[in-house]
Amino acid sequence: MTRRGLLSGAALLLGIGSAAAQGGRPVPASSLIDLNSASRDDLMSLDGIGEVRADAIIRARPFKAKTELVERRLIPESLYDKIADKVMARPVPGAAPTPAARPPAKRS
Repeated sequence: MTRRGLLSGAALLLGIGSAAAQGGRPVPASSLIDLNSASRDDLMSLDGIGEVRADAIIRARPFKAKTELVERRLIPESLYDKIADKVMARPVPGAAPTPAARPPAKRS
């Protein structure tokens, strides 16, 4: 084998190794289901989300973070682990941002 062949073979192996190390590619934000605007059918397309849970999620809107699904006891943590990479909670347009908490003023 020539030196050139060895180098291209090594480069190929390094490329395959780095792709394998990355694991699955992240899901683009455009294909994630937004908890704040998804339809009932969109929510029901998620594993473990049926009519009752989809309706509960819609009634509990808006969400600041997708973790609120578990915090508000809408779904169990085991189900959240299965769907977390398929959902997001985009801020609701026109909603006022949460004010930063300030410590109480000191009185002298």
